[in-house]
Amino acid sequence: MIKALRRCVAAAAVASTCAHAGPPFVTDDPEPVDLHAWEINYGATWLRSADGSGGAVPGIDLNYGVLPNVQLHAQPQIAYTRGPGGNAVGLGDLELGVKYRLTRPDQPRSDWMVGIYPMLELPTGSARRGLGAGAHSVYLPLWVQTTRGRWTVFGGAGYWLDHGTRAHDAWAGGITALYEVNARLQFGGEWYGTTRHHVDEATATGINLGGILQLRDGLALLFSAGHGLRNAGASNKGAAYLGLRTSFQ
Repeated sequence: MIKALRRCVAAAAVASTCAHAGPPFVTDDPEPVDLHAWEINYGATWLRSADGSGGAVPGIDLNYGVLPNVQLHAQPQIAYTRGPGGNAVGLGDLELGVKYRLTRPDQPRSDWMVGIYPMLELPTGSARRGLGAGAHSVYLPLWVQTTRGRWTVFGGAGYWLDHGTRAHDAWAGGITALYEVNARLQFGGEWYGTTRHHVDEATATGINLGGILQLRDGLALLFSAGHGLRNAGASNKGAAYLGLRTSFQ
């Protein structure tokens, strides 16, 4: 469940008029953090499915601009599950990634930005206790983005290479649109979907609504909530994310 949760509820953030995905959205974007800058998201995720509920409290999303156009990413978490088999809390799976922007950083924001963001999921959580997948996997996505007036739109798709027992390689992706309400608030929504990740699963889609509220320079509130559309009863009866983003150099 935790592996499915992280694919259904991720986090995204925006600073002022620029959109950066991750918490609180599933969909990501091609824009890395600035050179030698940190962006750290502290958040809580929740997902309800047919088998119970689960999430991460806290989940920590670490991002660092190590080179021009290159961002390093790590996401450790304390995971929890609640279901018919009992409750469990402990270390969850670890996510590592590298975001690389393929297009020039000085191009107009109305042009299309393109990037890749390969991810590695390491089975650091206990699969026996329902806190991890029990095997590593790799996600290979391509993301694009453009800004038109107050609207920023980003999205893309990629391929999951799963190595667990009875796991199934899958396509996953989505699209997000964010509107700049004012200098402090961006609000929007996303549609996302994935083909089956396991032989016993089916194709699933869902939506989220959420936004980013700038509290002060370098600190923002992140929030989202959503529900599954296709195969919602089994995979996503409800999902939510609430967190804080800190940005500094």
